[in-house]
Amino acid sequence: MSRLIVISNRVSRPSKSGNQGGLAVALSQALRESRGMWIGWSGEVTDNFTGHIGFSEDDGVKTATIDLEEQDVDEYYNGYANKTLWPLFHFRIDLAEYARDFEGGYNRVNQRFADTAAPLIEPEDVIWVHDYHMIPLGQMLRDRGHRNRMGFFLHIPWPPTRLLVSLPHHTKLVSTLFAYDVVGFHTEEWLESFRHYVEKEMGGSVDGDFVTVGDRTIQAVACPIGINAREFAEAAVSDAARDMYEQIRASLQERAMIVGVDRLDYSKGLEERFNGYARFLKDNPDQHRKVLLTQIAPPSRGEVESYQQIRATLDALAGRINGEYSDVDWTPIRYVNQGYPRDKLAGIYRSARIGLVTPLRDGMNLVAKEYVAAQNPDDPGVLILSRFAGAAMQLKDALLINPYSPEEMSDAILRALAMPLDERKRRWRAMMNSVEGQDISWWRQSFTERLMAVERDTARVEPEAADG
Repeated sequence: MSRLIVISNRVSRPSKSGNQGGLAVALSQALRESRGMWIGWSGEVTDNFTGHIGFSEDDGVKTATIDLEEQDVDEYYNGYANKTLWPLFHFRIDLAEYARDFEGGYNRVNQRFADTAAPLIEPEDVIWVHDYHMIPLGQMLRDRGHRNRMGFFLHIPWPPTRLLVSLPHHTKLVSTLFAYDVVGFHTEEWLESFRHYVEKEMGGSVDGDFVTVGDRTIQAVACPIGINAREFAEAAVSDAARDMYEQIRASLQERAMIVGVDRLDYSKGLEERFNGYARFLKDNPDQHRKVLLTQIAPPSRGEVESYQQIRATLDALAGRINGEYSDVDWTPIRYVNQGYPRDKLAGIYRSARIGLVTPLRDGMNLVAKEYVAAQNPDDPGVLILSRFAGAAMQLKDALLINPYSPEEMSDAILRALAMPLDERKRRWRAMMNSVEGQDISWWRQSFTERLMAVERDTARVEPEAADG
């Protein structure tokens, strides 16, 4: 088979602790099978960029990494990627920052990744580029003469056209996607937003999976990512998970636990979640002391001001709610700013009567799927899920809510706590069938099979790129 070259912002090397994320596990498996290579940023900063490539091989997975300068990290990663594209693509145009230096740094670093990858790529290699950090990378590799089969997958939402046009030079950025052969999104909604933009802003046309601008046609597909469901279900009954489960159950003293697990990020709807839970406590005084919310929220992107603000807001909100409702032997919110290994996390999920997953906007959200996979089939918990998460398109048997509505969240919590065992089992089984049927391996195979089927020597004519 052709060798697979994966290119992403960060590289995840195989870990003996088994704490790699599901995406990293799936890509690592594909790289082993194809004798491929994973290329990306080392996460380290250097005083002067030299182009030096650090090669490594761990558990059969070859990696090639580069160090970036401090200015690169500020402008490309903290800047354009996480202050411009991330909020815009999550529909938070009010938080998006548009700065010429950010865009310049983003393009400069993508050029550096292209320079790094170009000499490592062989003619028969299949290239798979990941996520919003590297949208223009494919075009830059084409500019260097590479005619390989090349795919791109976006792991976050694609915004509506009316929002995307607020991005300076938006058409120039989107046109670079037409350097790829296959472009993937998690849901039909994100795919439809992409098609709409191409038709309305670029004068393109859509014919099924094929999208054409000028003389260039690509496949644009919806391909929802999954988790390794079997592995996660097994982790939920491991010794580490069982110990965590027993520890939590002992601390609950027969109370029901609601759990939320999210990076500390404004897109996750944590403030709205706390307010919805507070509304539940206000509406249902008879439920006091019978339930508590455990929110696990490891910090992320601490250098970005908006992330500092959300942490301060949540600290204050958790303190206010606990101050108003706590008793000497009951605290309604356990707010934890640290992460846990996957096996312990599985035990935490399994001990929770309710999984509360309420992002304001999410490309997919794998926490929802992990919660389902970790449940005891004989006594499963209930998933409350934002209808604005990509996962809601698959997990239709969750209690779907509008996370902006405290009343709706409050009602869903009460309903979940009272839900009969037969209904819990029926809903869980339907969701588990989806989680198992469209798992991480299914996702990887579905996308790469499309990519492998592309004719390598297809003529690639550059699309007309207006400077939108």
